[in-house]
Parts: sequence; C-alpha cells; structure tokens
Amino acid sequence: MHQFLAKRRLAATAAALAMVGAGLIGSATGSSAAVTDEPTSTPVVSEFPDGMLMSYVVNTRIANPGQTRLAERAVEAAGGVVVQSWPQIGVVIAHSDRAAFRANVVAKGGNAVASVGATRTAGVSEGTPAAVAPPWGPGANGYKKGAKKPDNGDLPSDPSPAEGTDPSEGSQWDMQMIKAPQAQQLSDGNRNVLVGVLDSGISPTHPDLKDNIDVADSVSCVDAGRPDLTPLAWRPTTSDHGTHVAGTIAAARNKVGIVGVAPNVRMASVKVVNNDGFIYPEYAICGFVWAGMKHMDVTNNSYYVDPFEFWCDDQSDQAASKEAVRRAVAWATSQGVVNVAAAGNSNYDMANKTVDKGSPNDAPKPTVRTINSHCNDIPAELDGVVTVASLQRVGSTLDSVRSSFSNYGLGKIDVAAPGSSIYSTTWNTRTGADGYGTKSGTSMASPHVAGVMAQMKSAHPTWDPATMVAELKARATAKPCPANTAACTGTPDDNSFFGAGVVDTLAVVQ
Repeated sequence: MHQFLAKRRLAATAAALAMVGAGLIGSATGSSAAVTDEPTSTPVVSEFPDGMLMSYVVNTRIANPGQTRLAERAVEAAGGVVVQSWPQIGVVIAHSDRAAFRANVVAKGGNAVASVGATRTAGVSEGTPAAVAPPWGPGANGYKKGAKKPDNGDLPSDPSPAEGTDPSEGSQWDMQMIKAPQAQQLSDGNRNVLVGVLDSGISPTHPDLKDNIDVADSVSCVDAGRPDLTPLAWRPTTSDHGTHVAGTIAAARNKVGIVGVAPNVRMASVKVVNNDGFIYPEYAICGFVWAGMKHMDVTNNSYYVDPFEFWCDDQSDQAASKEAVRRAVAWATSQGVVNVAAAGNSNYDMANKTVDKGSPNDAPKPTVRTINSHCNDIPAELDGVVTVASLQRVGSTLDSVRSSFSNYGLGKIDVAAPGSSIYSTTWNTRTGADGYGTKSGTSMASPHVAGVMAQMKSAHPTWDPATMVAELKARATAKPCPANTAACTGTPDDNSFFGAGVVDTLAVVQ
C-alpha cells in the first residue's frame, strides 16, 4: 500500500496492514505524442532479461473480439501466454519470460496492436506460464507469495476495541459532518443499489457487514488479473483496509457497532490488493470491467495503481498500462457505474507536478524522477472519476480543515469528506477477529462519498453517472480556502483543497 507521507500506497491504507476519455495510445509501443511544453519525465529502467517472468498489457487499436483474438495470437507467437482477455475494452493481459516480448508482439500483431507495456518492475510472483488458464474466462491458479512489500505507511490505526462494542452511531462525527443521520431519516438506501468495494477484501463474518455483502457478485482479481470465483477468494488475507472502507459505506443498522452512510445497500467485495499489498494495473482492470459486467452502481477505489504513484504518457510501459486502466474505467462508466477514488496522501499539489520520489514501489529502491502534468495518479485523475480529498475535524466541533496528508490541486479535487481518525469496522489480520477501530487517510474519505453516491442512486435510480457526478458537486456545501494559505487557490465553490466542497448526504436524497 503506500505511505503518501513516506512510502506512498493504498490511498489511505491503514498501517494496520501487515505489512487505484482520451484516444488510443499514439505509437505502437505505447508512447503518446511528445510533450514539448514540459520536461520529459525521467525514464525508469524496464529492461527484463530472458527468463524473468513479467506481466504485460497489450492494447488493441479497436476494442472488439476480432482484434482481441489477433492480439492473443501475437502474444503467443511472441513467446507469451494469454492470461486474460477483455474484448470489451480491447485489452489482453499476458505473461512472458522473453526479453524481446514487447517488440515481438508489435511485429506479430500488425495493425491490431496499438501498444504494449510491462505492468510492473518486479517479476511475476503469482502463477506460472504453464499453469495459466485459457483466455476469455476466470482461472483457478493459486497465488504464490513473493517478497513481502514494506509497510504501506498510512497513518496508524488505533487499537480495535474488543468484540461486542456498544453501538457507536452517536459518536460518528464524520457521519454528522456530511448529514448522513438526517438523510437516513428519509432513507437508509435501496437494496437494489450495489457498491463495488475495490480493495483488500471484506470480512465475511463481521456482524456489521455480513448481511450486506453480495456474495454472488464478489470476486478476486489478484490471480494475475483474472476473475477468481472460488468461494471466499474475495475475503481479506493480509489487510483489513477493505473491511474498514466497507463499514463507512454500508455498515448495517442492526443495533451493533456503527452505521454506514447507506446502511441498506449491498456491497460486492472486489479484491484488487494482493497479499504483498500491491494493486497492479491488471488487478484494477479486472475490477473495473467486473463492476461494469455486473452493472454495479458505484465503485470505491481507495488506492492508486502500483507501482507508480504517477503514470507518465511519455514512458511507453507506463503509457500502455495507463491506457488499459483508462479504458476499463471508461467502459465501466458506460455501463452505468460511478467510480469514486481517493486523492492520495502525499500532501502533493497534483496540479503542479515536478518530482516523484517514491516510484516504482515494487523495486528494491525507487527512482527519484522528474514528472510533468502528463503523469497521472490512476484511477483518481482519470476522466469521470470522482476524486476525494480528506478533512480533519476541528476539536470537538463539526468544523473541518484539510487533512495534512491529503493531496490537493486546482481542477483535480471534486469534493471533500472526512478522512482523519475515522471509526469503522476492522478485521484482525493475526487472529481473524472482527472489531472496530480508527484509520486515517484519503482512503477513509473516499468511501464516505461512495456511500453518498449510493444514497443518491437509491433516491434517483434513473440518473446516469454524469448526472450523479454533476449533482454531487452542485449539492455539496461550498468550503472556501483558509485565510492566508497560498497553497489553496480558486473560488469558494471550486478550489484546490476542497473542490466543490463538503459532500451533503441530505441534499442528494431530497
């Protein structure tokens, strides 16, 4: 996951972890048109020797089954194995241990292949080429654990109280700040609404969550980017991040523990975080396409896609992976899904990018690199995604300031929501016990907005994603820049710290 304060990962993954609409890519290898108005981003070494198993995305020029099959044949002719194909978006996930794989796919694919790129800098640790399942469907490969990723570095969790904690709805200041209790007097949400929690899994036994988990639509995507429908493959293993996020969205009203923003909606656990804490592009692609296939109403994405905090258009591998994720997000949106994402915890001005010190985070040592405005946090900076900044409570009031860790940027932040010291559901990674505790990060802010979106969809079932995003921002409570704060720019109802303002649950259901 990532620190955002030091090591940067799951857009606010708790330290409790044992230890996210342009055209096709311009060139055949994945580079976009040259950027002439800004410095070129610093290249990251991405040459892989023969014998090193690596994961790749192959993007077709047109998204259809015919071109996808041509790309599959090119993968096989180039000495690779097709892991998963997504003809809906023209993306093939492939593994190969050939150093010349990328060039050979382009040569073999002809006009069908638009771009090819490695999705990581560390070798593949899940599955082997010989064991990979056929394309066009889910596989059943077991996960082979690699070297453990360092602690994600998000703000520490407070110790979880023992099971049987008294109901805590009255102390949920975060819900009061976004007027969730007032909205819940009108509705707890519609059971027909489905929220995809793209994260580390949701505890299937937690008393506040188990009745709201849609098991049939839950899936794991960490088996090399294939949908794994093995029973409970979507449960948490090394992280309770997804369990905490899920509680904020839709913890049930059941006289136990807490109450989420939309306590009557359903949630699908879409596991995109592997046992080492990484969310690689193929995992996220699987998650977004799955959400579209299942016609989910909302997804929450409290992460950035690894191993780069910012993916650059002028680097071929990064450009190809970024394009593949972009296509997956755009296709999910076309299927009616509203995607919500955390802004990140680096206290970084995303409107003025200069340096990235923490990428790639799967390498022995990151490369301190120059970046430019064509380098983006994905999925947070992709078109149509609702990007959420984090708020910290002021004393014991319902006033707030920007959380010190929260990313910001004029034109980059859509709305703001509580993200510091958020009390929600937890799952003990050592004992498996369910409980409650606090975590901090934009990962905790984003699910508040996903819950608000679920309430909005419940009240306005015919609204499409574009309408929902517009109404979310129009009904937010404007929050002006703090006085004498040069980093905050813009107007009271559209600025770099809070975007359109603080989300208002009551306003979206009225």
